[in-house]
Formats: sequence, structure tokens, C-alpha cells
Amino acid sequence: MKKLLLTFACMATLFSSVVLAQGTKQITLEDIWASGKFYPQSVMDIRSMNDGEHYCIRTRQGIEKYAYKTGERVELVCNFTAKQSLKAKPLPPFSDYTFSADEQKILLETGFEPIYRHSGVADYYIYDVKEQSFTKISVNGKQRLTTLSPDGKMVAFVRDNNLYTLDLATLEEHQITSDGKMNEIINGTTDWVYEEEFAITQGFYWSPDSKKIAFYRFDESKVKEFTMQYWGELYPDNYTYKYPKAGEDNSVVDVLVYDLATGKTLKLDIGSQNDQYMPRMQWTNDANTLALMRMNRLQNKMELLLADAASGAIRPLLTETSDTYVDVPDTWVFLKDGKHMLLTSEKDGYNHIYMYDLQGNLVRQITNGTFDVKAICGIDEKKGNIYYTSHESSPINTDLYMIDFKGKKKVSLTQEKGTYSAAFSKGCKYYIQTYSNANHAPVYTLHDSKGKMVKVLEDNAQLQQTMAEYGAGRKQFGSFKASHGTELNYYMILPPDFDSTKQYPLFFFVYGGPGNQQVNNSYGYMDYFWHHMLSQKGYIVCCFDGRGTGGRGAAFKKCTYKNLGKYECEDAIEAARYFGAKSWVDESRIGIFGWSFGGYLSTLSILKGNDVFKSAIAVAPVTTWRYYDNIYTERFLQRPQDNAQGYDLNSPINYADQLKGNYLLIHGTGDDNVHFQNALDLITALNKANKQFEMRVYPNKNHSIYGGNTRLNLYELMTDFILRKL
Repeated sequence: MKKLLLTFACMATLFSSVVLAQGTKQITLEDIWASGKFYPQSVMDIRSMNDGEHYCIRTRQGIEKYAYKTGERVELVCNFTAKQSLKAKPLPPFSDYTFSADEQKILLETGFEPIYRHSGVADYYIYDVKEQSFTKISVNGKQRLTTLSPDGKMVAFVRDNNLYTLDLATLEEHQITSDGKMNEIINGTTDWVYEEEFAITQGFYWSPDSKKIAFYRFDESKVKEFTMQYWGELYPDNYTYKYPKAGEDNSVVDVLVYDLATGKTLKLDIGSQNDQYMPRMQWTNDANTLALMRMNRLQNKMELLLADAASGAIRPLLTETSDTYVDVPDTWVFLKDGKHMLLTSEKDGYNHIYMYDLQGNLVRQITNGTFDVKAICGIDEKKGNIYYTSHESSPINTDLYMIDFKGKKKVSLTQEKGTYSAAFSKGCKYYIQTYSNANHAPVYTLHDSKGKMVKVLEDNAQLQQTMAEYGAGRKQFGSFKASHGTELNYYMILPPDFDSTKQYPLFFFVYGGPGNQQVNNSYGYMDYFWHHMLSQKGYIVCCFDGRGTGGRGAAFKKCTYKNLGKYECEDAIEAARYFGAKSWVDESRIGIFGWSFGGYLSTLSILKGNDVFKSAIAVAPVTTWRYYDNIYTERFLQRPQDNAQGYDLNSPINYADQLKGNYLLIHGTGDDNVHFQNALDLITALNKANKQFEMRVYPNKNHSIYGGNTRLNLYELMTDFILRKL
């Protein structure tokens, strides 16, 4: 890999020399948002085969099988262009696939229609590998979360808030639940707030022997409703859904187990306390034992439970508490030996890997040190090794390591500074690595378990050449010590003709939310090239990670507890003062931009820092935490009933009279996440204070504000504002 990256570095230098001689090409918004000129190539949907010697990827042609040993294609397992089935009708484009356990069937997804950020409905087909035939599994409407049983004989799915099974031999559907109803009862999937804040939509799980299905039942009948209007017809349509705001009632969640043989459903006794969360569940390797995760309302207590799926009896496994909050573990894996599990936790101050036995006793802490483990990539139980990524070398880098179950023999598989991820084969004999850094597009390479490279799968060399031609690749990192004594990391992009004897306007990009990181030594796409475009127009672009962000341990991340926004805003103002004092920065021309939490932070910063920031752009900002959902907000602020001051002292609507600079507010009216209500109440406060500002509304657009020319229009708007007002 090092030789490969050095080769690219030499190529980039050569291209840069040619470009400097001819004049650097100017990046346009059409290049970024219309032509896809800077979009990287990737290796899509990698699936390891059971033998650990082959893997599959999805292409436009079909599902292609490759050998790990050589990286060469072996066969086309499934041909999407085939016409020998469905009476010679052309097949639809497939967007995802899953092999059955015996790899003789492939479940294919098509026609995905989103509901919220992660959820959606789709049509599904079964491909029979031996017969080379495609079969649409249901003609009764689209389904959600269609999942193969471990024995490959059935699928289960959700339709209209009810859970179903379907026999693949007969294509007969069987309805397990019948009480599902929009805005009242949900079976087999999750409500809005679980999906958004616990990142879980799958609400049912097959037992390992395919004989039972464990599933969630959400009773959201007492959750208050929020209504959005969608325009386009003579009369607008109203969309009403359940959205529990801070301090308000949640869904009552039950966990049930359905027995396919008897047709009976068993309700598990998960406790009499309804005001709690069940953010995770999974079957252990024992087909009769279900593992559950339970958290209290304030999320400062997390319990792991084991349930007997036959009797419903539940026993506690372990409990973790915190003076602030406990994050849902990134990793919770039951080992095949049936005796141990791996769990990630911040209980020693940093996120590390722990091994427990199934009586809840700590066997050992496997990783140690003043760094956060980011993810477990592979577990080789036969050799007793764990492959994981972490921020050991620096919070801005993500490194790849191997360590044994005893926490010994740690080996770095990192070749260069940057960001690594890895997809391991079954058995962990091989892995496919993705590497990038701030100024280098992703490189996909195939390796053996010791890190030796087998083959380069995708190098994005053409994109790297294009980046050089347009002068992209000038992102540089640093840190500064804030007045509170903490070093804060940043990156900066200087104009290509930067002259330290001149002064330049400074434009900050921020996010700043709990646990988030923006200062990463990794390739970016959208804003990365927009920032380079702004630098070509004479702006210095800077981004920093203040207190409360991730990658630096629990104390750094959780210091904002009960005071969300206070320290983040203080750090934004201090960063502006720090850079504004540089001789090459025009301190009278400092701007700030952010989206979502970043929009909240940019808004609060121009209000509280009105003597520092000349201009601010806020896209889809929270303007009072009282309007945001309870799982996220209460995790960091407790309930409004418990901590009213924490909600109000750092809500932008309470500082509208302090606006002095130029402010651009942008929001989509169809935002189901940060409601348009936030923008409207801020407008009311600004009007009351007789403050002038600019605003753009995107009708029917959600929190991401995209579709058609929307993103191009949005970035044209923001670029014009910066050129006029900064």
C-alpha cells in the first residue's frame, strides 16, 4: 500500500506541475452537483461466501463472484439481464441482495420507496441459483424489511404495521399479527424516534433454527402527533405521524416471540416500567435464548437481559450506569463457543472492547489506552483474534489493528495516516480494505489476514488526476489551544495563490453535535469540493471539532451534558477570535455555516458572537431543544421538566434580538426530523426584534433537502450569499 500511495503522490505532483503551468481549472457547482465529475468509484455491496475463499459484489450486470486469493472474477452468480423467467419480461434494477444460509437462494430488493431516513417499502424477488430463475415473492403490495429464514425456506416481512411470513415453496402468506394500525400499533418494525435516534428499523428476528420469530410491538397511541403539509395539488395533503418531543410520552414497547409450529405468541416480561427503551435485541447462538437491551428514560442505565423463548423467563446479564449517559454499544456479539460475548463500552473513559461470560462476569478488557475504538471489523474465533479500527494514532485518523482475545499481540495493519475500514471474509482469512485521506480519493484493496496486499480493486486514479487538475488537495490539519486549556483540532483550506502578506475572509464549516467528528483525515465529496471552490474565490475555509465531539474519549464528549450548545458555541467564538488574530485573516469578514446541529450552532454563534461573525448560514437548524425528539434531546439535557435552564439558555430563539450580522435561514417544509416549526418560531422572534435576514424555503423537502436540481439550487443560493455578504 505504501508503494501504491507514493506512486499516487508522485502522479499528483506531476499533474499539479502541469496544471500550474497551464492554469488551475475552476470548480463549478455544476461539476459538484450536476455532472458527478468528482464522484468516486467504489466496490459495492461486498458479501463474503461461506467458504471464506470467495466474495460477491453487485454490479449493473448482476451479482459477480470473485476469488479472495487472486481478486479475479470466477463467475456471474446472478445475471440481472436474464430474460428466461417472468415470461421474458425485463427485470427491474435491483438495489440490494442477501444470500440464504446455504447460498442456494438470493433475496433481491427493488423499487425501494423511502418512508423516513432509514425505512422504506420495496418489492422483493427470490433468485434460485440452481434453477437460475427469478420469482417475485408477493403480489399483494410492497413490503418492509423482508428477511430470509436461516433455513432458506421462508421469509418474514412487515406490511401495514403487521408481521407476516411467506413460504417460498408455495408463496402463501401467513399473517402473524392483525392489530397493526397507522399511528397506533406497530408490529415488527420501530417508531419514528427509535429509527432516527437508535438507528434501528428491523423489529423482528428469526431464531437460529427458523422455528421462532422475536419481534417488537409498539403502542404509540398516546404519543402526540405532528402534522406536515405537502403542496402541489389544489388542496395540500396533510401528513400526520407520531413524534415524541422532549418531555412527552413515548411508545409503550413490548417484546414477543412467535412460535411457527404452534402459532402461539409469547409476551416476554421486560418489566412493569413502561417509560423505558428497548434499543436492541438479538438471538444468541442458542436457538431458545434471546438477548435484550434495556435502557431507562434518561439513558444513564443500560441493562443486558437473557430471555428463555419457551417460558418467557428473563434473567439479568449485566448492567452499566453513568453520571451522564450510556451510549448504545457499537458492538454486542455472542461468540460461537456459546460461553462468551464481546461488548464495547466507555466505562473506563474511552470506548474499548470487553469480553464477558454469559453469567455477566468480566473476563477481561481486551483493548486499553487513551484512545477510542471505532468499530470491530472481524472476529476470528478459531485463532482468537479481533480486527478493529480505532483513533489510536490521532483522533483525526482511523487505524486498523489486530489483537488476540487475551488483549495481547497487537499488530498494526495501517500503512499510512488516514482513514481505514475493512470487510472481512468469513473465517477472517482475507479482507477488503478501504483507505482514503483528506486529499486522496478512496482506494479499495484486497489483503490477506496479515495485511499483505493481494490486489488493488479500485484506485480512483482518474478522479485523483481530476482533483489535481482542479487544484483540490490542499486540506491541511492543525490544532490550537483554547482558553480552557484544551487543544481543538481543525482543518483548513487556503486559496491556491495564498499570500501571507495579504488578508482573506474566513469561512467556518461546523457541525459540533455530541460524538460527531468533522475533522477527519478522510476523503469528503460534496462540501469538500465546495470548500475548494470557495478557496478558489479567495476564501479561507476552516472546520474545527470543539468540546462535545467524538474520537477523544468520554470526558471530552460528555462535558456538554445538561448544557448542550453552551461550550460548543463558546468554542466556535473562540476559534473565530483565534484565527481572526492571524495577520492573513480579515477579522471583519468571518462567516459560519452549518446544517442540522451545525445550523443550530451557526445560528447561536452569530447571535452570541455578534461582535465576531459577520455572516451565518443555517440549514434546517434546531432553534429550541424543546421542539426536538425526546430520545436524542433527553440523552444530553434530561427532560425539560428536570432541566429547563439547559433547554432555554442555549436556544437561538431566545437571543434573536442580538442579531447584528447577515443571516441566511434555509429549511424544507417536509422535514420530519427538525420540523419547519423551528424556522417559523425563529422568524417570529426575529420579526419581533425587528431584525432583517434572508430566507429560502424548499417546499415538501425533507431534512436532507435534495431531489432533482434542489441541491444545485441550494448551493447556488449559499454561494451567492457568501459572495455578497462575506
